[in-house]
Amino acid sequence: MSVHFLKSLLVCLFLSFSLYSTAQKTNIVLSKDLDENSDELKVKMGSQGFGKIWKFRFGDYEVVSSKLGWTTTSTKGSIFNLKTESTSKEKFSFVLSDKAQNKATVNAAKQMKMESLREIDILPNLTIGGDVLQESGNFTAFISINEDTANSWALLMNVSKVNEGSNIYDAYLTNGERKIFIQPVTSNDGRSLPALGYEFIENGKSLSAVQYYGGGAFGMNKNIVWIGKQLDEHMKLILAAAMTALLQIKVTAPGPGL
Repeated sequence: MSVHFLKSLLVCLFLSFSLYSTAQKTNIVLSKDLDENSDELKVKMGSQGFGKIWKFRFGDYEVVSSKLGWTTTSTKGSIFNLKTESTSKEKFSFVLSDKAQNKATVNAAKQMKMESLREIDILPNLTIGGDVLQESGNFTAFISINEDTANSWALLMNVSKVNEGSNIYDAYLTNGERKIFIQPVTSNDGRSLPALGYEFIENGKSLSAVQYYGGGAFGMNKNIVWIGKQLDEHMKLILAAAMTALLQIKVTAPGPGL
């Protein structure tokens, strides 16, 4: 192997690493106020034991206990079996603690439905059907602090898509009086695989944000959380718990749907 070839190989490797590193520095686009008044908290996932969720940890927050239920799937057909509907359900719960040992208890459930046409053979090597007609997903997470169920919050998210249309979101965090909308955000940098996340907005003001996908081919593990500095510790823990729940459902499905 010639010295010239080795030098060329090293230069290519260096350029590839540089381009990869530069691409990975692009995060989701935050609202200006949140960008200037929050800390960027890198999320560590820790280990995942059997029957447990990932042990997420960021800033002053850490999952201290959890339980992950089995994913169940059922399928049924319509009249003449021309159309099928499959449903999958998953439940999990966890306790998130802050530095003052306050604890947020979260009970969450995710349900996915897919309606599709059954694939039918009409000639050798020729089939019709098999198209997905509609997909929908529902996610709920109920959050209470220090077991005070009288002052609990609910995260409610619904995502649906008909045929090849774009996703339709309806998501918010509420305690019955306040309503914090959860909006999908991206890095908006023109990449085919941009960074993805959610921003929590109340009355036009951004309170927090979570990035669950870092973009590019190797962006799945670049999870980041931002929490507004002006919030009280109770609200920070509520938001941290809600974002942890979203991170959990995005571990295996990092795309824009549920």
